[in-house]
Amino acid sequence: MNGEKPKVAFFSFTCCEGCQLAVLSCEKELPDILSLVNIVNFREAMTGKSDDYDIAFVEGSISRKEEIKKLKKIRKKAKVVVALGACSSTGGLNCLKNRFPMEEVKKIVYGKGASRYPILDTIPVMPIDSIVKVDYYIHGCPIPKKEFLSVLTSLLLGKSPEIPNHPVCVDCKLAGNICVFEKGMRCLGPITRAGCDAVCVTYGTYCWGCRGPVDNPNTQAHAETLKRYGLTVDGVMKMLDLYGRCRKARTQKGNR
Repeated sequence: MNGEKPKVAFFSFTCCEGCQLAVLSCEKELPDILSLVNIVNFREAMTGKSDDYDIAFVEGSISRKEEIKKLKKIRKKAKVVVALGACSSTGGLNCLKNRFPMEEVKKIVYGKGASRYPILDTIPVMPIDSIVKVDYYIHGCPIPKKEFLSVLTSLLLGKSPEIPNHPVCVDCKLAGNICVFEKGMRCLGPITRAGCDAVCVTYGTYCWGCRGPVDNPNTQAHAETLKRYGLTVDGVMKMLDLYGRCRKARTQKGNR
């Protein structure tokens, strides 16, 4: 990069922008970050914009044709594209929309206005890697800020970021949590990618699967666990609808 500081841009599509807020919560680290990079596009934090950037952090899923064009433009300009959070990585909560026909979605959202605007730009929700090549992923809803800092540091050092690829159960054991199955609850921890420090279980609930599945999850062992506690695979599959609706659809179609 010719000795210049790398130019970093943040973009958002269909999302709540909570992952970008997680980035902004790095108050203590931001001065160091700004000494190492030039942030040239970040709607949550600045008004200035530039189409010249090296690293693009993309938050949000794709739910409009217009967003497809914008995302392809970002991919063309950026040397590195990082999916920021569950919506961009797996489609996130927005994929719940895909349970319904798009015409029905329009009526639910816009009511009588749906008939007045027949060309409303809405399509089934997709994660961004359905459209473009993604170099790295930061998972979660929202992302853990420590993981963002780790990924950014690796990129600035020219290294490939190390993304956790073990089940949340490992994080749970490290946190000293009692397994929620022992409490009569269901959980997606055995098949969900760790890296969150099992924060949901630690604070009294269960793993919702927001970080997406680990590569090659041990589904057989999970099925045996469910059977041992009198639970069913179908019950857990319904839980996957919350964050895994897009991935399930792609798997059924034979996509990666």
